[in-house]
Amino acid sequence: MLSENFIHFFTVQGFFIGIVFGLLKSFDAFGLLSYTLIITAFFYLFGHIVIGFYYRTMEMKSYYFPKEFHEKELDLFVNEIKKREQIIDKAVSMTDSLSELNQNDTERER
Repeated sequence: MLSENFIHFFTVQGFFIGIVFGLLKSFDAFGLLSYTLIITAFFYLFGHIVIGFYYRTMEMKSYYFPKEFHEKELDLFVNEIKKREQIIDKAVSMTDSLSELNQNDTERER
């Protein structure tokens, strides 16, 4: 999970927990709003702290990326796509010419 998604998820959890806690503990709208905002802010900040410690303790690993291999593969994919586009263009032009012939034949029959 991306760090920003984790923070968003944690913030939304805090919002709903804040609403539930506010409904249980407050007697007016201001109390509900204040409980919700305080608990949501706590969960937001706690999420940032958790992500900060995660990145601080995580070991960064460098690995070999075979660039030339991937470039060759991508070139093959591009060539295949071009071939398929040419086939589709030929099929479309043939369909258009056949539909014109069909239209001309139907006009002659009338």
